[in-house]
Amino acid sequence: MQKWEITFVDDHGDTTEELFDCDQEPTMEQAAQLIRGRLFPVASELDLNDLEGRTEDPTVKNLKSQHSIEIISITPIS
Repeated sequence: MQKWEITFVDDHGDTTEELFDCDQEPTMEQAAQLIRGRLFPVASELDLNDLEGRTEDPTVKNLKSQHSIEIISITPIS
């Protein structure tokens, strides 16, 4: 499996890097789900799409609006 470094700004304005193993480059939504699972393990079990008004990238939007976390980059680690 390939290692990927996901860089993001946390709620304190600090830049943080986390390493994850994935077969392919994660999308922004997949990266947000990985970060949410590591930082908020209980919340990672929630489905953020309701039956009406489905949105694209709900985890990305939730991390930004609820936790002030914004993904900056997804980089492969060799």
